[in-house]
Amino acid sequence: MSHQFNFCPNCANPLEMIAQLEDGGAKERLRCVACGWTHWNNPTPVLAAVIQYQDQILLARNAAWPGRRFALITGFMEAGESPKEGIAREIKEETDLDVSELNLIGAYEFLRMNQVIIAYHAVAHGEVKLSPELAEYKLYGYDTVKCWPAGTGYALADWLRSRGHEPEFIDLFQRG
Repeated sequence: MSHQFNFCPNCANPLEMIAQLEDGGAKERLRCVACGWTHWNNPTPVLAAVIQYQDQILLARNAAWPGRRFALITGFMEAGESPKEGIAREIKEETDLDVSELNLIGAYEFLRMNQVIIAYHAVAHGEVKLSPELAEYKLYGYDTVKCWPAGTGYALADWLRSRGHEPEFIDLFQRG
């Protein structure tokens, strides 16, 4: 999700959509005519983990989500940490599990939220204790977990393929 600015955070003048020549040609962005400040609106990096726990995949349901959808553990990077450090921290904060192995799966766009998802495979150990942010978790077999047609679902599908499993995708619009 992009942040909507109406006023310049530098000088408080109203921002305007102004086209300006940049590398690659003219680009329209919110800009301040008074001081020249530009709202770049670049994507935010988000970290995600396909957690392998007790030889199964751990998915969790966010307490704020309606319904019973389960997904990967995700979170934002913090200043001063690497993506690997960030996803290990998120896994610990949200599940209380310790990570013994982290391997990059890939990077995935999530255009609707203006995010880039950096996905890892994590081997995790310990006893699951969910943070208040998560309502519940489930463990899925590699041949029974279903992927979803969005950034983190594609990461799960790529990891399953790398392990010799053909992913099956759910229909997000199917009711039932």
